[in-house]
Amino acid sequence: MTDVHDKKTRSYNMSMIKGKDTKPEIMVRKFLFKNGFRYRLNVPELPGKPDIVLSKYKTIIFVHGCFWHGHESCKYFVLPKTRTKWWKEKINGTIKRDLHKKQELEQLGWNIIVIWECELKKEKRENTLESLKKRLGAS
Repeated sequence: MTDVHDKKTRSYNMSMIKGKDTKPEIMVRKFLFKNGFRYRLNVPELPGKPDIVLSKYKTIIFVHGCFWHGHESCKYFVLPKTRTKWWKEKINGTIKRDLHKKQELEQLGWNIIVIWECELKKEKRENTLESLKKRLGAS
């Protein structure tokens, strides 16, 4: 099956996809700040340059996009019908890397919280963020 876009359009679409400062990430950061939590972003000294680092709580928060990180059983994770093998390898590589970095951080004594993009959709957002606040308060 061929791509529905020409090469130039596909290239432009892919170039617009951000790796950091995504809407879900900003949503979590604003919530944390509003609730008195202070953090650092993309700390290069830590494995995987975590999205959000709360040193006071020895906690790291990763905000994962459901598609890019292969969120199993999620309606937002559907393998494309074009170049399926390539996408599967790319996403599986991301999943392996995520797991490896998570293990490295845990060995360094960090608590890891993963928030999925779908957990920040309107119908789940409040519960997800309140649950996050409770987890940090209990740390």
